[in-house]
Amino acid sequence: MFKRSLVSLSKMGAMVAATSFAAISLSATAASADIADGTQFYVEQQSHYQEALQQSAKLRASGDHRSAEQLRKLISTPQAVWVTSGTPKEVEQQVRQTTHRAEGKGQVPVLSAYNLPFRDCSQYSAGGASSVDEYKAWIDGVAAGIEDREAVIILETDGLGIIPWYTPFNSENPEWCQPAEADPETAAAERFEMLNYAVDTLKALPETSVYLDGTHSGWLSVGDAADRLVKAGVQDADGFFLNVSNYELTEKQLKFGTWISKCIYYATEIDPGNFGACGSQYYPASSNDFSTWALTDAWYATHVDSAAPAEDELAHFVIDTSRNGQGPWTPTRSYPDPQTWCNPPARGLGITPTTDTGNVLADAFLWVKVPGESDGECGRGLGAGAVDPEWGIVDPAAGAWFAEQALDLIKHSSPTFGR
Repeated sequence: MFKRSLVSLSKMGAMVAATSFAAISLSATAASADIADGTQFYVEQQSHYQEALQQSAKLRASGDHRSAEQLRKLISTPQAVWVTSGTPKEVEQQVRQTTHRAEGKGQVPVLSAYNLPFRDCSQYSAGGASSVDEYKAWIDGVAAGIEDREAVIILETDGLGIIPWYTPFNSENPEWCQPAEADPETAAAERFEMLNYAVDTLKALPETSVYLDGTHSGWLSVGDAADRLVKAGVQDADGFFLNVSNYELTEKQLKFGTWISKCIYYATEIDPGNFGACGSQYYPASSNDFSTWALTDAWYATHVDSAAPAEDELAHFVIDTSRNGQGPWTPTRSYPDPQTWCNPPARGLGITPTTDTGNVLADAFLWVKVPGESDGECGRGLGAGAVDPEWGIVDPAAGAWFAEQALDLIKHSSPTFGR
């Protein structure tokens, strides 16, 4: 867990948006990772379990025994349990039941906490708490449910990638997420306040690992991601997560995550506040040409590696490999809005959950997004309620079971799943 040297960001609240983080010295020294090698992650009968069983039974009845068995193996593979709503008492009960069941099986649950106000900028996965105080009380409920049992927390997917009324360090204007219901003067600061509170509350528990949103290599630059992570309290967490609900290749996330870790050290210890100087997937590398990423490796070798502590002491990370077997989707047809992130076809399951990542900073590959769960009604810009031309149907609502996609992910898995 990372220790901050001079200031507790959770006490800064509304000051975050106005404070110059370049003036704050922050330690990037970390303890060893909390997810132990060989950890067995928890398998729960998810909300879609019965739907998948019924689908498997129909496949078997039709004579497709192989697909039926593969589907059963899919829902028997460890996946995150999403905790997304409820009163503090209700979420406490849900989390207590989950962690008790996992403990009884000798497994560790991955809990995806997803309840920030204005989550997903009130789009496909809209919802969440209605205020800062309501969110803090909800986090208290999560913590009360865990107690001293083991748990891994994926803290707020997109929580740092999509921040309401946020102006990043490399811009003079707020980003696109500008909900009318949010106060432009305080919304971004409140986001950081809530995440810091959640980190501090959950890390006060003896057996809980906490990871913050680092987005993925097709999104924020390394410096921007690192800057947001520091503001959100990553140095009091166990690290950050990458690629949740997305499709970027694991090999790219391993490099991207390593660069973020080194950038956090560079901009807090070597050149405080200068996150914009960090090498990234965009410079000196070219994001679309993986052969150039060695140029960014070289930047860190020159500017960080000789001064940094042992690599294992830098920020750690986990990667969602649930749907990245084939990497991101490139449409072959033109659409008004291709929505490449939304139920793309022919993607494939990735590496099954494991702590054997081959990278000292990567604590685990996890299935955070539930494979076979829809991203929403993806009309490709053709209008609300439009048939998705890639699937030939109106896609199920966000979070609903998408039977066709589940089989498609198995078919295109890499490595091959369920032999």
